This record gives sequence, structure tokens and C-alpha cells, in this order.
Amino acid sequence: MTNFETSLLHHLNEFLAFARGRLDDPDLAADVVQESLLKALKSAPESRDVENVRAWFYQILRRTIIDLHRRKQTEANATEKLELEFELRPGSEGERTVCACLDQLVSTLKPEYATLIQRVDLAGESPESVSVELAITRNNLTVRLHRARQQLKERLEASCQMCATHGCLDCTCDPQVEGKAKS
Repeated sequence: MTNFETSLLHHLNEFLAFARGRLDDPDLAADVVQESLLKALKSAPESRDVENVRAWFYQILRRTIIDLHRRKQTEANATEKLELEFELRPGSEGERTVCACLDQLVSTLKPEYATLIQRVDLAGESPESVSVELAITRNNLTVRLHRARQQLKERLEASCQMCATHGCLDCTCDPQVEGKAKS
């Protein structure tokens, strides 16, 4: 073992205490120290005789902790964004904001298309179970569902004008006018 490695190991408890003071989880702190040690061993100068090994390692350890906090913040932001998206999906409180004419327009589709939209998209049933129950192949169901969605999109755009293209939230359109005309 070199002087460099011995010096790092000599201060190991100090490094662990430093990481534990900045992280809530002692196991995570140990992982961060281990990751930092690997980085230090890989990036040490050729001679591995750094004048102040302790100070140099603290820089690596600090950067590793900062990177961890950044990753956690990025994950938290992504999770928050995903939760907001789920709030706007059927079955949540966000359901109230979906275009009021959607249900009426679904009923103007071909019966087999309306059933697929209601079961797969609105009720959240799995396409596999619906295809088995309807005695059609999974591919056939996918094609029908695609056609049903296209037809519904066209009716929403005709009925709601621009709101269908931009999310169709809090729509004040009158589905009776355009939706029934295309039946």
C-alpha cells in the first residue's frame, strides 16, 4: 500500500463523519465516501504523492455530495411534474377540468370504438384483458383503438375548435352542435 492510500485510510473515519453530517442516511454517507475513494484512486496524480491528501480528498467528497443533492433535486422535480400530470388524468380530482363534451362525443362514435375508448382510455382497463374479452387479437384491438382515438380527435376539433389541439381543458363549447352532425 502506498503512502497515498495509507493517508486516505488513516482519515477514513473523519471522511465518514463529514459525509454523515451532510446526509441524513448513514448508509448513503458510507456509499458516498466509497464512491469518492474510487474517484480519488482513479484520478490521483501519477506519483500518488499528493502534498495534502486530506484537503484534496475533501474536495472530491464535497463534489460527490453536491452531485448527489443535484440528482435528488432533479428526481424530485421530475416526480413533482409527473404527479401533476397524473392529477389531470381520469380518476383524480383533475378529472373535473377535462372538456365537458368528451363523454357526449364518445357516444357519437361507432359503438365498438366508443366501447374501446371508454374501457381502455377512460376506465383504464388493460388492452390485453379487453382484447381477450372481445375475442379479438391484441393487434386488432390496437388498430381499432387507434382509429377510435383518431375519430374522437376529429370530433373534438370540430366541436371544440382550438381547445382540442391544446389540451381541451375547461372547455365551454357546445358538443351538441358539431358532435351530432357527424354521426
